[in-house]
Amino acid sequence: MRIKSWIALTRVSIMDFMQFRLSAFVMLIGNIIYLIVIYNLWKAIYASVDNATINGMSFNDTMIYLVLASAQFTFMEAYLVWMMSRSIQSGKIVLDLLKPVPYSQYLLFGLEGGNICAFVVTFIPTFIIVEIITGGYIHIGINILFYLVAATLGMLINFAIDFFVGTICLYTQSTWGINIMKEVVVLFLSGATVPLAFFPETLRKIVMFFPFHAIYNTPLTFLTKGPELSLAESFIMVGEQAAWAIVLIILGKIFWKLSERVITVNGG
Repeated sequence: MRIKSWIALTRVSIMDFMQFRLSAFVMLIGNIIYLIVIYNLWKAIYASVDNATINGMSFNDTMIYLVLASAQFTFMEAYLVWMMSRSIQSGKIVLDLLKPVPYSQYLLFGLEGGNICAFVVTFIPTFIIVEIITGGYIHIGINILFYLVAATLGMLINFAIDFFVGTICLYTQSTWGINIMKEVVVLFLSGATVPLAFFPETLRKIVMFFPFHAIYNTPLTFLTKGPELSLAESFIMVGEQAAWAIVLIILGKIFWKLSERVITVNGG
C-alpha cells in the first residue's frame, strides 16, 4: 500500500511539471543567463594568471564542471523549505499530516516526479551537448552508473537538509533568512558554485567532514574524473553518501517528531 502511494505521488508530481511547462522554459533561460555570467567571470580569472591551469584545473575543466553543476542544480533543488514554510503559515500543514503516508515521505515523493522531469529535460540535453562540443570529454563507462547512484543519494541528502531547516519554521513561523543562509552555505560548500579544487587545502579538508560535498561534488567527480577513480574509491564515495543520507534522514525524523507538538494554525 505504501509503495502504491509513493508511485501515485510521483505520478502527480510529473503531471504538475508537465502542466506548467512554461516554468521549465523560464528555468532553462535563467540557467543560460547564469552560465553566460559564469563563463565571463572565469574567463577573466584565468586571463589574470600566467598559468593555463589553476589547482590542476584548466579553463575548459572548470567550465565543464560548472555547466554540469548548473544543470544538476535544476533537478537537485526543489525549494522544499519555501514549500514547508508556506504550508505551515497557511495551515495547510494540518491537511498534509492527514495524508496516509508520513509527512516526510509525502514531501519527498511529491517532489520526485518534478526532479525526474528536470533531469530528463535539462540535465540529459546539457550532458549530450557537452559531450558533442568537447569531443567526448566525459568518459562513458561504469562511472555513469555510479553518477546516477551518487546523484540520487545527493538528492536525498539535500532533501534531508531542507527538511531539517523547514522544520525550524514550526518555531519561527518564517524561514526566509535561515533558508537564504542555508542556500549560500550548501551551494558554496558543496562545490556547486566554486569547484572544491579551488578551496585552500585546509578549508577543503574541513569541508570533507561535512555532508555538503556529497550533494554536488561527489556526483560530478564521477563525470569529470571517472577514469581516474578505481572501483574501490567509487564504492567508498557512494558508501559515504549513503551513510550521510541515513544519518541526516534519521536526525530529520527525530527533530520533526519532537517539533510536531508545537504546530499552530494561524486563524484556525
